[in-house]
Amino acid sequence: MLSTYRGLHIVEAARNFRHEHKYHPSNTVKRLVKTAIVAFVTLLLWNMPQEWFGIDNLTVVQQRIIAIFAFATLMWILEIVSSWATSVAVIVLMLLFCTDSGILPMVNTEEVGALLSYKGVMATFADPVIMLFIGGFVLAIAATKTGLDAQLAKVLLKPFGTKSDNVLLGFLLITGLFSMFVSNTATAAMMLTFLTPVFRQLPPEGKGRIALALSIPVAANLGGMGTPIGTPPNTIALKYLNDPEGLNLGLGFGEWMMFMFPLVIVLLFISWFILKKMFPFSQKNIQLHIEGEMKHDMHSWVVIVTFFVTVALWLLDRVTGINSYTVAMIPFAVFALTGVINKRDLEQINWSVIWMVAGGFALGFGLNKSGLAENAIDSIPFETFPPLLILLLGGLICYLLSNFISNSATAALLMPILAIVCGAMGDKLNEIGGTATVLIGVAIAASSAMVLPISTPPNALAFSTNLVQQKDMSKVGLIMGVVSMVMGFGLVYLMGIAHII
Repeated sequence: MLSTYRGLHIVEAARNFRHEHKYHPSNTVKRLVKTAIVAFVTLLLWNMPQEWFGIDNLTVVQQRIIAIFAFATLMWILEIVSSWATSVAVIVLMLLFCTDSGILPMVNTEEVGALLSYKGVMATFADPVIMLFIGGFVLAIAATKTGLDAQLAKVLLKPFGTKSDNVLLGFLLITGLFSMFVSNTATAAMMLTFLTPVFRQLPPEGKGRIALALSIPVAANLGGMGTPIGTPPNTIALKYLNDPEGLNLGLGFGEWMMFMFPLVIVLLFISWFILKKMFPFSQKNIQLHIEGEMKHDMHSWVVIVTFFVTVALWLLDRVTGINSYTVAMIPFAVFALTGVINKRDLEQINWSVIWMVAGGFALGFGLNKSGLAENAIDSIPFETFPPLLILLLGGLICYLLSNFISNSATAALLMPILAIVCGAMGDKLNEIGGTATVLIGVAIAASSAMVLPISTPPNALAFSTNLVQQKDMSKVGLIMGVVSMVMGFGLVYLMGIAHII
């Protein structure tokens, strides 16, 4: 999707930075050591005696799923290969060794226990949540192709005037708003491009440049919390919260925005206050010149009408009865039939994110359908765990991991486990607001992780401008991360105990 975006050169610079950090030739020995560690742990778990796991009635298939889960965890944490590549490997391993379409000597049900359905594993790539992702990507592609994004930025930034502090607030709020419906990476690339002429107006020795450059990743990361499609962890949380065979809470798009949108706005104002205090402007006024025009043709009107109708249907899902997953397919159909998007545009969809998420869903499918989750619940006394401990540990682990690896990978690992744990604890979680508090809390923690340049793509994009030092990014990222988690966890706790979610 990014090849259609202004600021592609910024994206490429950020990608090169991340690639050099991970896969530089000097790290070859280190990567080989990491690979050996992953192989050793995976094979150990695959072959060690079943009684060592402490799980009653553990089958060979379930043991293999534990080993594959460990493989995915280590591969995602150590980042030996790209996250999506690990997800593809997870799906293939499960198909070959745990399903009814696996290698014949390895899938004898009399020896290894009940097998997974190969159709079920493959279907994780066509999960309704995946359709929600695709619908969001298609909307973003169409908005960029017709120039709607640039036009919206012009219109929305104009009321903030020319005063430097107000311009900073404008970029924070508009970036946050865009990132609720467009990928955080694409939003950051676009908004940093709009900032390029602004940087030229500011004195090199001033701190205002730093404030503006940092405003983009901070707002993009925080803004993603506002809607279920704003960032992958939100959508993954929604899957487990609404799973008809699991928690089945029926949390809608509008309900999510009802409590998360105000939180995002408050956090953006707090970040504005922090940025302007830490990096004050020496030049009090800035003239904005945003390049780019919206095309004035039929396609543009189709995109405008479809965009606002889609958002309205998402917000009114309880009234219309059309769930957010089905709504996400409407713009896809409209844009395809009217010629707004073509087959080349489909190549711009961020398929690596979709594969990443599908791999996580495959792990969750394996945990549940193999009976491993049920056996673990029966063998481990989750009901004795303090609910507050589950919430804090889940959030803290997610926050720490998301600062170093993809927040999508972190959520994909933690969500199925926490869904199982929460299911086992039952009504005991009511004292902290229920299961929704835990899973939405983890999604908030994932979006709050923005300490390092490698923590999120928007961070890497801002760092690639050479206007931001790592110490400044870490300082702001840590402060906003802590504030975001404290306020976010507090909000979902209050909403939970009030039975609003």
